Amino acid sequence: MPSPSPFPPSSDAPGPEVRPLLILISPMDQETRGHLLESVAHEHRIWLFSDREPGWEAPFITGHTLVDTLDAEGMTRHAGPVGADAILCWDETRILPAARVARALGLPGLTPEAVLTCRDKHLTRLAVAAAGGPQARSTAVSTLDEAYAAAARTGYPVVVKPRALVGSTGTRMARTPEELAAIFPGIRGTTMVEVRERFEQPVLVEEYLDGPEISVDALIWDGEVTPLFVARKELSPPPNFEEVGHGVDAADPLLADPELLRALTTVHAAVGITRGWTHSEWRLTAGGPALVEVNARSGGDFISYLGLLATGWNAGLAAASLALGKHPEQGAARHGAAAVRFLYPEVETVVGRVTIDRDRLPAAIEIARVVARPGHLLELPPASHTGRYAMLVAAADTANACRAALDAAEDAVRLEAAAPVTAAR
Repeated sequence: MPSPSPFPPSSDAPGPEVRPLLILISPMDQETRGHLLESVAHEHRIWLFSDREPGWEAPFITGHTLVDTLDAEGMTRHAGPVGADAILCWDETRILPAARVARALGLPGLTPEAVLTCRDKHLTRLAVAAAGGPQARSTAVSTLDEAYAAAARTGYPVVVKPRALVGSTGTRMARTPEELAAIFPGIRGTTMVEVRERFEQPVLVEEYLDGPEISVDALIWDGEVTPLFVARKELSPPPNFEEVGHGVDAADPLLADPELLRALTTVHAAVGITRGWTHSEWRLTAGGPALVEVNARSGGDFISYLGLLATGWNAGLAAASLALGKHPEQGAARHGAAAVRFLYPEVETVVGRVTIDRDRLPAAIEIARVVARPGHLLELPPASHTGRYAMLVAAADTANACRAALDAAEDAVRLEAAAPVTAAR
């Protein structure tokens, strides 16, 4: 069930006749992005471009068009008659077509060139390397022999990843040539329906960066980069890099760290983003922050919602303002810190049912939600990234208080298996 709305109607919101009309391309799922659409709809009219009929989005939109949301030319033809004031998109797999539509219509937004440089992880590496920015050493390869050579130059362990997928899909560590040989064919063959880009060199072999991993959501305005909130990541153990949780603290000292700010400024200038909101991922190595990747949109996995709770920065409204060519404004924070944790089984499991004893949830738990239905196979990396069966969001004065609430809340969630995996298959 959706959580109660954190966006009550504003008495200062403009009337329907003066609210800007935005085309939103692909709203994504209600569970993790619903709060973005809901917040934007309070102050704007929304015309939805989607490849399916509206469902949960219906109360928040003025109208819709069924269209291939990966086809920029087709969307441009449909967008003309709508007469929108801006093009809005927070879907990683659609931000490049969205940028092309905005350019074709003469509307504000990120340039397609900058978005492509972020979407293609190899282009990111080339651009940041040319600017002397801190990042992992990286080589694009096509064959296992090329991967062997790249790993030998870089030194084991190496991180092996698809060049243009999303959400850490397919990303794995290889500690030896034997492990590289075992994982390479699967990574090279990993695809997503939503990603149509194909490359002669579809795999990256990269230096393994040791140290805590963070993400930074940042506002860039006329080239000035302002970090808005930092999310500290919880990762599954190597060789996989599954993100199992994130925590945002409004008082995080990294927000004022000069070394991180210099790195952020260098990276954004390198990829060509002068106005926008980005979500970049970093490792805090012994030599300083090093870039993992930079994305031309706000953070996923509920990070944008955590940022809203802890800092007052509303990623949805900020995206709308930027799409209209306006500087975003910060709202009021509700808490000092917020965190999300995703629950996984210890082994692959077919779901019988998942229950939450809500009487046992601490007061700091904002959201406790079941995300796996009965009969669903919870697969774990590297086979799949569909192993989550529940999610918990905590908000409190401090990061430690959030962690304590999440630890206690886990005891209130029960996963019952339906059958052994072998029987289900």
